[in-house]
Amino acid sequence: MAKKSKDARIQVILECTEHKASGLPGTSRYITTKNKKNTPERMELKKYNPIMKKMTIHREIK
Repeated sequence: MAKKSKDARIQVILECTEHKASGLPGTSRYITTKNKKNTPERMELKKYNPIMKKMTIHREIK
């Protein structure tokens, strides 16, 4: 079955906010999908940051 050309589900990149503010080298990023019709604003999820070795808030970047 062919996929619709105007799909509501898009890929987004989540980046750690605490790591970015700390100034440490490297980045913690995750790729996920979201439905842009149901969630038009930027996503925020708690994910594991392997560099800082703890759960942190990851925010969608454009």
